[in-house]
Amino acid sequence: MGQESTKATIYSGTFPRSLDAKKRVAIPSAWVSGEGEEFHVAPHPGERMLMVMRQEELGKWEQRFQESTKLTAQQKRGAIRAFYASARAVSTDKQGRILLPESHCEWAQLDGEVVFLGSPGRIEIWSVKNFQANEATNRSALQAAAEESGL
Repeated sequence: MGQESTKATIYSGTFPRSLDAKKRVAIPSAWVSGEGEEFHVAPHPGERMLMVMRQEELGKWEQRFQESTKLTAQQKRGAIRAFYASARAVSTDKQGRILLPESHCEWAQLDGEVVFLGSPGRIEIWSVKNFQANEATNRSALQAAAEESGL
């Protein structure tokens, strides 16, 4: 009997992709193992992008909200409800594509060309416009963090 790994999946890299007319988009092949692979897609609560994650990562959001010391019990319940209400289950087709909900695409301003970004535990999908607008800020943050860390 095999043991399941508790180690978080790390997605790395930046990949341009095209959204088709039905709002399907191919996940980078290095990040999927085949047809029928299940993910959850949710709008990020603070940035105009979508997060694509496996069930284990989705479950960590509730834990993070519950562990917050700055939120009241009512705020925690509301945050959990809102987050899970916005999440949608998706699975890959034979071409490794997922179908993104129209409302999610509208919120994240996704149309035509998009950018996939890797991160620990999740995949991010950005519009090219929003990605470019945030790229300089992200690079500056990386430079400051590297300098502060002595790297």
